[in-house]
Amino acid sequence: MEISDHTKVAILGAGRDGLALLDLLHHIPSIEIVGITDRNPAAPGLQRARELQIPVIINVPDLIGNHGVNLFLDATGDPEMEASLHAHKPPGANILSGSASRLLWKLIRHESKLEAELLQSEKLAGIGSFAAGIAHDINNPLQLILGLAENLAEERDLTTVHEQAQDIIEAVKRTSAICRDLTRYSRRASPHQDVLVPVNEKLDEALKIARYASSLHDIEMIKQYQPGAAVKGNPDELLHVLVNLITNAVHAMERGGGTLTLETTVHDGQVHVRISDTGCGIALDKLDEIFEPFFTTKAPGKGTGLGLYNVKTIVNKMHGAIAIDSQIDRGTTFTLTFPKAEPAG
Repeated sequence: MEISDHTKVAILGAGRDGLALLDLLHHIPSIEIVGITDRNPAAPGLQRARELQIPVIINVPDLIGNHGVNLFLDATGDPEMEASLHAHKPPGANILSGSASRLLWKLIRHESKLEAELLQSEKLAGIGSFAAGIAHDINNPLQLILGLAENLAEERDLTTVHEQAQDIIEAVKRTSAICRDLTRYSRRASPHQDVLVPVNEKLDEALKIARYASSLHDIEMIKQYQPGAAVKGNPDELLHVLVNLITNAVHAMERGGGTLTLETTVHDGQVHVRISDTGCGIALDKLDEIFEPFFTTKAPGKGTGLGLYNVKTIVNKMHGAIAIDSQIDRGTTFTLTFPKAEPAG
């Protein structure tokens, strides 16, 4: 069976198997789900399709006769449906049903699971590289708490006791905030959690995480955010993308400082996110390789070589695109482009 780079798929059956196929396939940019149908109007896959803005076709023959469909996935398990498909499908369209359809579902689910494991492994490896920064940020309030507690052991003035107790409370809150940020970042991304994500807020959250990886003291920060920059996707995965790109930008300026620019714009129904540095840049002959798995320009032990590979995988899954512009000793700009998402209702 030969399938073109862009495949138009129709799903027949919106029960458990049809719902699973819908959730897995809609993440793949080269696949367009042109419709899903089920004789049961309460089938769970139909509600999910409406959430994803995928056409729900009430009349089964209308979907079968769609001449734009390249591939029919029959998840009904009904022999009569399979016979009807073969009898009425448009010329050139292919059919997967029964065990073949279930095999496809298992293969896609397995690939999705492998991608999730790869992302989680790279994320946890990144947390390890944050260790020095985390220790520094936690040690400062701990030393303050220790000093204040020692003072309180001998302090008799009640006003002073209250003031120093308040300082201890604030120091504990700062330490708790660090742990909360890291716990949120390190957790496994929830599967199929596609929601409206405010990009400007995610950039600020990513900046808080990325500062543990490198010092930002010698770097000038410029933020140019356009209000209303929102995309649809998994917030945990988008956070990982932004942390990765900001961390790389900071690492590129480690030797002499520079300027980190975070910018969002909304234009013609698209959200553009630009992360720019004035660092060492990337050689022209390396630009085609940086998104390949296990490729890294960092010194041994400084990177997994999976960061930008995972970045591109997530961006593609969000139906976005990533572009890079870089010059040696001048800096690098990564531009992410996503469809703009609108608030519901």
